Amino acid sequence: MINRGIARKGKKLFFCLKLKFILYYIISFIFLLFLLYYISIFGVIYKNTQYHLLKDTLISFAISFVYPFVIYLLPGIFRIPSLSNPKNKRKCLYNFSKILQIF
Repeated sequence: MINRGIARKGKKLFFCLKLKFILYYIISFIFLLFLLYYISIFGVIYKNTQYHLLKDTLISFAISFVYPFVIYLLPGIFRIPSLSNPKNKRKCLYNFSKILQIF
């Protein structure tokens, strides 16, 4: 009886998650289409700013991809040497990596 209740709750949870994911992607797609339309209209009205708009968009897109790698690799660079030491003498390096992870 307990297994049936768990299975029923699991199916209900799976259905809710599936519904939320589908709604998220539909709303995100509609929002992106609206933004694409807005930027296109902006580029048509202000023709002299098209180059700057494209350049700034590509720069912000590239930074948004590179930024997380820097943030997550920096604590890892300090944590790997601290954990690879078998004598456990690098606790301060490990603690420093934990502090970096908070920021």
